[in-house]
Amino acid sequence: MDLLQGQLSEGLLEQLSGQIGADRQQTQAATEGILSTMMGAMAKNASTTEGASALAGALDRDHDGSILDDVMGYLGGSVQAQNQKTMNGGGILNHILGNKQNGAVDMISQMSGLDSSKTGNLMTILAPMVMGALGRQKREQGLDAGGITDLLTNSVQTAGQQRQEMGIIGKFLDQDGDGSVIDDVAGMLFNRLFKR
Repeated sequence: MDLLQGQLSEGLLEQLSGQIGADRQQTQAATEGILSTMMGAMAKNASTTEGASALAGALDRDHDGSILDDVMGYLGGSVQAQNQKTMNGGGILNHILGNKQNGAVDMISQMSGLDSSKTGNLMTILAPMVMGALGRQKREQGLDAGGITDLLTNSVQTAGQQRQEMGIIGKFLDQDGDGSVIDDVAGMLFNRLFKR
């Protein structure tokens, strides 16, 4: 999470908000929600041996972290990856979130105030960066599948202590898809806006 937050400089947020045609503050709020949701979903997926080894395999094959060497180039479309899976945000989200993707977009839209189609676009743009950051950590720290699981679990627990919305995101990832957690998000936003 810290590695990604470090990448999200002022200039990068400007470029992201320009690319999706949105307000910078909403883009920043949505970006934080997307990163938290993706990290939470990957931690959940990696909590099984099968899920952890599938994630480790995907990182070894497709996500070495080189996408982070020129983030502006990636966003501007001037960087072409030799491996198309490296930059396939839609495919990455499908693997990580599956049938919860639309619900995640709705939840993050409510958290950030960003229109859901723009949230969806932003999620697709950020997904390869999240995988790249994780791939780079795996390579630099020499992590195996268990190490990745530990890294994700610790990141999510730390974020949960720092950010109230991680509890909502955790509930969303655990639920059966009935959408009820969206009401919790609305309530949390109400509290945040009116109890300052």
